[in-house]
Amino acid sequence: MEQNKELEVFGTLRKIETVFSIEDKIIPGSLVFEALKPFPGYYYDTPQSSKPVYLYFALEEQYPLEEILRASQNVELDFDVPFDAGKGFLTVGNETYNVLRVRHLKNYDLVAKLQQKFYDNGIHYLKKTKKHVETDAPLKIVKFFYLEEIDEGIYLDKREEFHAYIKVPRYMSWDEFEEVTQKVKYNWFESKFDAALGAFYHDRKLHEVVRIYSDKIGLNYLQQLRKLYLEKIK
Repeated sequence: MEQNKELEVFGTLRKIETVFSIEDKIIPGSLVFEALKPFPGYYYDTPQSSKPVYLYFALEEQYPLEEILRASQNVELDFDVPFDAGKGFLTVGNETYNVLRVRHLKNYDLVAKLQQKFYDNGIHYLKKTKKHVETDAPLKIVKFFYLEEIDEGIYLDKREEFHAYIKVPRYMSWDEFEEVTQKVKYNWFESKFDAALGAFYHDRKLHEVVRIYSDKIGLNYLQQLRKLYLEKIK
């Protein structure tokens, strides 16, 4: 490829997230989940941190994506510190929650303040009815991807460090994706990685991808990994 291509595309990302409900430093009565192990295939133990990695605010209703984006843009103008917000669906037990996914907050003291800003912009929260929860929960995120195509079927995330995407030839169910990923990891001798299942729409086509997270990602690393995925997908 003579010149790397940059893309801004719309898509989805699916993974299993271990979440727990938090009680402190949130708007009283709201339901907020935090990711316990955001990248389980990469970290065996989640390091203790003074800042959250991923938070999920349970919402009163399913807001259209444009309302989430509009509110987020308005909040960014009036909030002193950076953050990233998106739309998602988190399934806890037999209940699926519409959530506002939040990343890149500097500390927990900002959580309630950020909640209030979104509330002031029309995004309202589900009232908490459950006691403390800690469980594995299927998660689907609806988002825009900002990508750089560095080789055929290989993309680096331009906004998220250590994130990349490798194109696969067809759609996989979650069970098949987990099975294929286990086979890949069994035959992978480089540094560990975490994987999630995704898709994005570009050039009138839906492209199926696997999201890779690792601080070792580079062109050769991703080329080898994609080759292995392609071999294991029947």
